[in-house]
Amino acid sequence: MSDVNYDAERIPVDLAGDIDPGERRSRSDTALMRLSAGIVFALAPLRWAVIALCVVLCYFVIVVPLEFEAQVGLSIAFWLLAIFMRRQRSHIATLVMMALSMIVSSRYMFWRLTETTHWERPFDALCGIILVSAECYTFLVLMLGYFQTAWPLRRKPVPLPSDRNAWPTIDVFIPTYNEPLAVVKPTVYAAIALDYPADKLRIHVLDDGRRPEFKAFCEQVGVNWTIRSHNRHAKAGNINEALKITDGEYLAIFDCDHIPTRSFLQITLGWFLRDHKLAMLQMPHHFFSADPFEKNLGTFRKVPNEGELFYGLVQDGNDLWNATFFCGSCAVLRRAPVMEIGGIAIETVTEDAHTALKLHRRGYSTAYLAIAQAAGLATESLSGHIGQRIRWARGMTQIFRTDNPLTGKGLNLGQRLCYLNAMLHFLYGIPRLVFLTAPLTYLFFGAHVIQASAWLIAAYALPHMFHANITNSRMQNKFRHSFWAEVYESVLASYITAPTLMALINPKLGKFNVTAKGGRIEEGYFDWHISRPYLILLALNLAGFAVGATHLFIAGRQDSGTTLMNLAWTSYNMMILGASVAAASEVRQVRDNHRVMMTIRAMLRFANGRTLACETIDYSEGGVAIRIPPGITIPLHEEVHVSLFRGDEEFVFPAVIVFSQSERVGVRFTTLTPQQELDFVQSTFSRADAWTDWAKDRKPDTPLRGLWHVLRVGMGGMVQLFGHIWTDVSKIGRRTSRASDKSKLDTGSSR
Repeated sequence: MSDVNYDAERIPVDLAGDIDPGERRSRSDTALMRLSAGIVFALAPLRWAVIALCVVLCYFVIVVPLEFEAQVGLSIAFWLLAIFMRRQRSHIATLVMMALSMIVSSRYMFWRLTETTHWERPFDALCGIILVSAECYTFLVLMLGYFQTAWPLRRKPVPLPSDRNAWPTIDVFIPTYNEPLAVVKPTVYAAIALDYPADKLRIHVLDDGRRPEFKAFCEQVGVNWTIRSHNRHAKAGNINEALKITDGEYLAIFDCDHIPTRSFLQITLGWFLRDHKLAMLQMPHHFFSADPFEKNLGTFRKVPNEGELFYGLVQDGNDLWNATFFCGSCAVLRRAPVMEIGGIAIETVTEDAHTALKLHRRGYSTAYLAIAQAAGLATESLSGHIGQRIRWARGMTQIFRTDNPLTGKGLNLGQRLCYLNAMLHFLYGIPRLVFLTAPLTYLFFGAHVIQASAWLIAAYALPHMFHANITNSRMQNKFRHSFWAEVYESVLASYITAPTLMALINPKLGKFNVTAKGGRIEEGYFDWHISRPYLILLALNLAGFAVGATHLFIAGRQDSGTTLMNLAWTSYNMMILGASVAAASEVRQVRDNHRVMMTIRAMLRFANGRTLACETIDYSEGGVAIRIPPGITIPLHEEVHVSLFRGDEEFVFPAVIVFSQSERVGVRFTTLTPQQELDFVQSTFSRADAWTDWAKDRKPDTPLRGLWHVLRVGMGGMVQLFGHIWTDVSKIGRRTSRASDKSKLDTGSSR
């Protein structure tokens, strides 16, 4: 096996040809920032003078009262400056846009708290306080988000020593509980295929299900089957028991469906040898199957999924502040610090983030490499996805209550704020529900929750929303498309609200739940149970829109500006809720093995000895789709041998043709030996470049494109909803008719 080489400005390059070198990242922004900082902050008096001047200027810009025309003029000036900066490519321009957004949003919140909170009616005051509290929460999260992601570190791999004898020993842990063996096998094979000295690598399947078939498989392939006599503390307890019987200098942890590439250890371990205080290095969680949003909304590989923002930008931003979170999988930890804190944390259901917090409190550092070097299965159904997020939300709230990052010793300011933002994020349930219902208080009850005219509200609120959206679009471009956060939050808000509130009251409530992976959805259906909150909210907004339109066009309500503003707000909410409803329309998924689109050099060998050079279109654990030259026809059911190439290595698999069309054939593998199964994983899932170009064809985000996409999805969701209602009513009618006919037959035969 070949080592992985590195270039200081490039992603890792595999000598076998697995990894595309990628693009060189310019360092002009970094150089400019360091030069400016060196000049301005060389002398302490000058530094404090500059800071004081900036604070004074920002203060007056934020608090100075302006009439409507002056406020509009200031907003236009800021808008033009933001548009100009958006066209610049440097990171300095991003920081300027961020500063503009912070100033405009701070000005809006100052105006909201000082000029619009003088209510006359108790009901107006109650609704107004709830709304402004939700706005304060989103303002705080926005500011913390800017701080957290202002300058992503973009760490590069550090090579291991050329002498393999100097490489450390490592234990690979693959925890499993109730997942089927078919899900775990590829991960074990990929662990065996890791490009690392065999005498320094030990692989352990931590089977909390204590299943005989797992024992037989582990013995067959030569890895350790590690069990315990109980299941206390779930995954954390499982790992802690394994720590007692292993002694590697490092441990790598992979969820049982996360398949590592063969270069994983060589890319990660170099940093530990450079930084002896480094206790944990996290890699992204990449998924080669569609999550429920991507599958049900048809956005797979077109729109970044819910987790890409965290693994693409937030963790990279955390790394600057030495606040990278441990995420439970696709990570390497140094054994000594983990043992020093008593093993993996067991006090909360998010044992991973809590473990990182404990390490940080002890003065250890963590790191993040934003290079996808492992891939797994996303949750199959929306209900499973929601269950997983409930556990995360409850666990982070538990940490907030029991080990609050704002208190206690060991953390610097940056770490405290990064942890605070991560924990506050999961409290979005109530604010999101408030925003989805706030305009209804006026449309139904005439409540004036913001004591200002519609035009003045627009003059302050629209710049706040505009700058927040274009700045986040600039920063999150590749990792979160505009307005999709509202969809994700609306789907989850009703379900995480109660668990987070209960965790705030009593953090000991709740238990660890395992996320189901590897299932199938035999028939498409609409999940009426899981969508109940969205349906209720959608019905309320539809009713509110009808009432508001009636008042505006029939009753002739005098405050037409306020009515129009609330109707526009309600219309937007309906589109977001329509997209939420569409996410609950489960699409049929009958494949046990998910297909991965990837072009790999291949060859077909026929029984008569003839060979055909070709390339793959996609692959799964069960077979491969192959692109063949035009004009060639291959009959169905013909037995062939398929060769897949990784660099100069060739891997051969017996197969049969099950699909044949112009320039495309599908082959299904016949019975593979364990060695052939290992070879297939090596030549596909565990290739070092397997996931490097995953999003290369994705369109960049713009706020208008993102808004239009969400609106189309929302409209489609409402159309689907009426279709599901019609279908289900028709089914009920047919069943009722059949029951009536059967009753008549039974009555006739009894006579």
